[in-house]
Amino acid sequence: MTGVAFLTDGDGPDRPTVMLAHGAGAAMDSDFMAHMAALLATHGLRVVRFEFGYMAQRRSGGSKRPPPKVALLQEEYRAAVEALSCDGPLFIGGKSMGGRVASLIADDLFAAGTITGLVCLGYPFHPIGKPETLRTAHLAALQTPALICQGTRDPFGTREEVAGYALSDRISLHWLEDGDHDLKPRKRVSGLSHEDNLADAASAVASWTGRVR
Repeated sequence: MTGVAFLTDGDGPDRPTVMLAHGAGAAMDSDFMAHMAALLATHGLRVVRFEFGYMAQRRSGGSKRPPPKVALLQEEYRAAVEALSCDGPLFIGGKSMGGRVASLIADDLFAAGTITGLVCLGYPFHPIGKPETLRTAHLAALQTPALICQGTRDPFGTREEVAGYALSDRISLHWLEDGDHDLKPRKRVSGLSHEDNLADAASAVASWTGRVR
């Protein structure tokens, strides 16, 4: 990335900052990202969003190519952290792929004292339909305090599936009832709306970041 463009909600001196990267197919200003940023800001958090290079290129007429290899995305995430000016505690994370990339660099940044924790919104524990292809090896030994907000019926990792994974005791899981990968429930089944689950997730993130600091 030659430059990093940020979208910021809830800016203010000494506020804890939550840096969020987007998922594989939706930009940093998607409805999910924008709504979660606004909700988190109401809890007193400073929320900073950024885009990976492949997604930013789409805005200038580039092709809708898929994300590059995860190693490159890790480099881009590190560059975004370095470009950010942050006075208070910094938490990194993101939606789906963005959270996964953040989780892969978290321990290095945590050991260096750069970040305080990790926040993942809908972690892609495995590809859809391939529960045997796990993306959890690094999570077993994770040293960074982490919160994963996950829908109970997320096709990338349901509550039942995740219960069988070897995860570090530094990871806290917050389950959103009947939520899918966007944390959206079936209202006729659960009696909950998408707004209910998003607000629940935002509250959980705010409460957890307050305890970790």
